[in-house]
Amino acid sequence: MLEDTTVADAEAPALVFSADCPSRPILDQIADKWSMMAMAVLERPTRFNELKRRLDGVTQRVLTQTLRRLERNGMVERTVLPTSPVGVVYSLTPMGESLREPFCRLYGWTVEHSAQIQRCQREYDERVQTGTRSG
Repeated sequence: MLEDTTVADAEAPALVFSADCPSRPILDQIADKWSMMAMAVLERPTRFNELKRRLDGVTQRVLTQTLRRLERNGMVERTVLPTSPVGVVYSLTPMGESLREPFCRLYGWTVEHSAQIQRCQREYDERVQTGTRSG
């Protein structure tokens, strides 16, 4: 539906961004920083602790919640290994894999523009502190 709309279509934003639109909680989930980073590092089936090591700063609780939401949304598959002790690996589903390309583009854009964004943030903060913010 979104690809069929145009900026000139005044009704499209109301339909797409309505409070009960089913896309809103999905966008909230996949746009979450830990979801994006977890999916980015899932290049192959990976154990929980390896994921945690690769995602510097994530807590065990937050990573567990993130992986459960991604699994519930069909992006990640959890596989229990028949080992002693029991092991678990996480991998992307085909649907999750389909998000890798847009995530990589977003990551590339972020890296490319990070210095410019930081400069804009500093300039904004200076304007706010001096009271010269317009608008």
